[in-house]
Amino acid sequence: MYSRLRSSLFSFGPERAHALTLLALGLAGKLKLTHWALSKIFKAPDKPVEAFGLKFRNPLGIAAGYDKNGMAIRGLEALGFGHAEIGTVTPRPQLGNPPPRVFRLLEDQAVINRLGFPSRGSEFVQKQLNPYFQARISKKYFGVVPSEKNLTVGMIDKGNLLLGVNIGKNKETPNEKAALDYVSLVDNFAPYADYFAVNISSPNTAGLRDLQEKHALANLLKHIHDQRTLSEKQHEKRLPVLVKLSPDLSEAELNEALEVILNAHMDGIIVTNTTLAREGLTSHHQREAGGLSGKPLAVKSEAVLRQTVQQVNGAVPIVSVGGIMTPDDAKRRLEMGAALIQLYTGLVYRGPGLATEIIRHL
Repeated sequence: MYSRLRSSLFSFGPERAHALTLLALGLAGKLKLTHWALSKIFKAPDKPVEAFGLKFRNPLGIAAGYDKNGMAIRGLEALGFGHAEIGTVTPRPQLGNPPPRVFRLLEDQAVINRLGFPSRGSEFVQKQLNPYFQARISKKYFGVVPSEKNLTVGMIDKGNLLLGVNIGKNKETPNEKAALDYVSLVDNFAPYADYFAVNISSPNTAGLRDLQEKHALANLLKHIHDQRTLSEKQHEKRLPVLVKLSPDLSEAELNEALEVILNAHMDGIIVTNTTLAREGLTSHHQREAGGLSGKPLAVKSEAVLRQTVQQVNGAVPIVSVGGIMTPDDAKRRLEMGAALIQLYTGLVYRGPGLATEIIRHL
């Protein structure tokens, strides 16, 4: 069914097609009847897993970048995902880079994007997340009716979609002041987020990846940890913080970054973001600037996962993302040591049914 629909979607430009898909998913998720119908069509068995002190109904999530502004949370819940990572969110609204900025590489089952954190800003996204949050805390969780103050980790109903908030700095914020942006986002989203993902690895914001350097990263994560600690006390809930890394780090750079992350009391690591590498591509879009995702990223992403699992040695859970296009891909990442996995480009080429296929295959 999706193969027929895909030809129609692919008649639009990639960014336009994504916007239409997100709009449809958002509307379907908000209506009880269509939400129910989607839940039945994409029904998958529970495959519960615990990570970072959170209970996920299954290990599969939608990666950051798919729903940047929190517009389709209920729709994603109906598709069967265990978590959704909203964002990347920036403190202030920004347009991102000028179009065209997204390219399908059909022959390679890949996408190149140079979006550059287009975001409607913190205030707008908080308003989108608030209804879902309020609906969730109004339910009974194991016999307790929680308020915002006592919605603690461990009380989350396994039927819920957990929310990660992926945070980044505004383009005009210099790196020496980047911590102010990240800290403000932790403060603003503490009531709504089940976890935070610190994005310092997108290749599409000039200078952002410099924050992965050992000293810059240590300074940034100290400020984030301090704010997280304050927010946990204020809201009486745990706030796990994960750090998302690039696949383009050298082995030495990756080991340094992992050491800093562990020393900074972070709760997990996400590997990987998109890559600047272009090996083995055949599409005429291969020379476009931006981050490459999809099938060609799989080898690099798995190599980084393998090194991360070895270096971390069970100290914190790891989330694997990048190049997961089939149920076998997903299962392999978990067997390699990932606690959770995430999709994005796989949905572009395989459709929403891929999520259910993966969950049933695990």
